Amino acid sequence: LAQKISESLGIELGSCKLGKFSNQESSVEIKDSVREKHVYIIQSGCGRVNDNVIELFILIQACRMGSAKRITVVTPLFPYSRQSERSQKKRLPQHQIGTEIMSSLLQTNDQQPLPQGTFAQSFMGMETDGGYRQWCARAGTLVAHLLQAAGADHLIAMDLHDPQYQGFFQIPVDLIYAEPSIIQWIRSEIPGWRQAVVVSPDAGGAKRATSICNKLNLDFALIHKEDVGGTRESMGLVGEVEGRPAIILDDMIDSGSTIGLASEVLKRHGATEIYAIAVHGVFSGPALEIINKSPVTAVACTNSVPQDEFRARCPKLRTIDIAPMIGEIIRRTFNGESVTQLFVHDEQL
Repeated sequence: LAQKISESLGIELGSCKLGKFSNQESSVEIKDSVREKHVYIIQSGCGRVNDNVIELFILIQACRMGSAKRITVVTPLFPYSRQSERSQKKRLPQHQIGTEIMSSLLQTNDQQPLPQGTFAQSFMGMETDGGYRQWCARAGTLVAHLLQAAGADHLIAMDLHDPQYQGFFQIPVDLIYAEPSIIQWIRSEIPGWRQAVVVSPDAGGAKRATSICNKLNLDFALIHKEDVGGTRESMGLVGEVEGRPAIILDDMIDSGSTIGLASEVLKRHGATEIYAIAVHGVFSGPALEIINKSPVTAVACTNSVPQDEFRARCPKLRTIDIAPMIGEIIRRTFNGESVTQLFVHDEQL
């Protein structure tokens, strides 16, 4: 991604050497002079997240000690952005039942769902038998503080899973969106998109989905989740998709459980084709297997996370290139121009 961004700007990518010492401590060496320069460090929270985060901190500190004039950190996927207390309450049980969802997609006969373990049940209720309320560590807040302590002057992040993290910084934060790139992909890659219905897989993503609906003049539908008997999760559809293409919009695909269940719901309600679009494609655990076995026609994600390895394992994956957009944002911030104007939508279709 960094190489594509530098090519879009017509500049050369800076050289640095990353490695590890014999005791597994991270080693960072900058090959170019950064004295009195505006440095942009691009690092997404994916892959070996812990190693990447530590390398980012050391790289920021190295630039600060090298007398860089200004240091801007560009994190298309902000590391640990899902680890707020609210998101963790919903996240762990879903990840634990990912293999169950994949097996349900392979089965043709009805089968009773496997009950969640006592830990998952107590975690969803956030209390144990003794009445003690469990608390989640807010690692994303810690990462925000460490970025500032390392010496970052400015942050550019894209589609934060929890927008609240923007308020944890005392440095300027530019929160950017993949929405323009997604709209362009819908227009160019989905046949008959004017008849499509945009679907939010949960209530939390309704605002994102309705924003794209309004800009494309499309209908909206919502999938709501319900707990049945405290041991399983079911989905219901609010809206009409019969005989029309459906476009599922989400900010992130991690375990793939939400996309797998949502596509099954839309198929049962008569959707002709099902497309899934997400800003960040993490694809952990059985996610790719779930997508391969699901009725989804295609899944499109931005390259905020490297997608080459995932595309080799899943032919349904498509990539939305955000490098030109990030390159333009870097150019604007460097020249002191408005970033907001880049996201003002042209109403002419």
